[in-house]
Amino acid sequence: LATLGTLLSTVLIATSLYVTLPLLGLPLAFIYCLLFGALISPTDPIAVLGILTQAGIEKPLVIRFVGESLFNDGVGVVIFATVLSVAQAGTEALNGWSVLGLFLREGLGGLGLGLGLGYGGARLLRSVDNYKVEVLLTLALVTGGNALATLLHTSGPLAMVMAGIIIGHQGRRDMSAVTQEYVDKFWEILDEIFNAVLFVLMGLEMLVLRITPLYILVGLVAVGLVLVARFISVGLPLALLSLRREFTDNSLTILTWGGLRGGISVALALSLPSAMPRDLLVGVTYVVVVFSILVQGLTVGPLAKRLQRKQALRLRATAPR
Repeated sequence: LATLGTLLSTVLIATSLYVTLPLLGLPLAFIYCLLFGALISPTDPIAVLGILTQAGIEKPLVIRFVGESLFNDGVGVVIFATVLSVAQAGTEALNGWSVLGLFLREGLGGLGLGLGLGYGGARLLRSVDNYKVEVLLTLALVTGGNALATLLHTSGPLAMVMAGIIIGHQGRRDMSAVTQEYVDKFWEILDEIFNAVLFVLMGLEMLVLRITPLYILVGLVAVGLVLVARFISVGLPLALLSLRREFTDNSLTILTWGGLRGGISVALALSLPSAMPRDLLVGVTYVVVVFSILVQGLTVGPLAKRLQRKQALRLRATAPR
C-alpha cells in the first residue's frame, strides 16, 4: 500500500503542478513536475508518532503510520531515481520497458539485497555477545550495504529497510537488554545528527539559490496540491484496509495532516543536478517542508486531541442508556 500510495501521490502532484504552473506564468516540462512529485511524496511520520500516541490515537492508526514510514521513503527514492534517470537520458532515449526494468531493478533488487544482508547480519549478531561490537556491526551493515547497493545499481534505502526489518525481528531476539538499549540510542543520535546536517545544508543552499517571489508563490500553491494528493493517496489505501480492519472517521484527517515532509525530501532536492531547473525545485521543496514542519507539525497534536474529544462525545451521545 505504501508503494501504491507513493506512486499515486507522485502522479497526482506532478499532473496538478503541470496544469497549474502555466497559470502562474511559469510553465515546466512534465518530467520535472514528475521529479518534484517523486521527491516530495515521501513523508516523515515518525516525527509525529510521539505526539499522536500522547493524544490517544488508536493503535491500528499508529501502526499504519509506522508501516508507512518504513517503506514510504524507500519507495520514494526508487521512484525519484527512476524519474531522474529518464530526465537525464531524455524521454527519446528510453522506452516504457527500459523504464520499467530500471524501476524493478532498483526496487526488487534492493529488497533482495536487503533480505541477504538482513539474514547475514542477524547471524553475525547472534554469534556475538558484546554491545560495542554489535553496534559497530549494525553500522557496518548500513554503510557497507549501501555501498554494495550503489555498486549493484539497486535501491540502498529499500535494502536497508528490509535488512532492518529482519534484524529487528530476528536479530533483536538474540541481543541482550544492554545491547538493545545501546543500539537504539546510537541510531537515534545518528538520526538526529543527520537530520540537523540536512537542514543546515538546506540553509546554506538557500544563500546561493535565486529565490524569487514567484518561486515562493509556487511553493505555497504546491503546499495545497501536496495536501490534496496526500488526502487522495492515503484515502484509497485506507479504504482498502478498512475492509479488513475498522478505522475511525478521524483516521483520514490525521493521516493527511500528520504526513510531514522532512529530511528525505530535502536530501533528494539537494541531489538534483544543476542542469535541471534546480533553483525552482529546491525553492518549492523548501517552502513545502517549512510549512509542513512549522504548521502541520505544531498543529497535528491539538488537532488529534480535538478530533478524539469530538469522537468521544459522539459515541457518548449515541450510546444506549
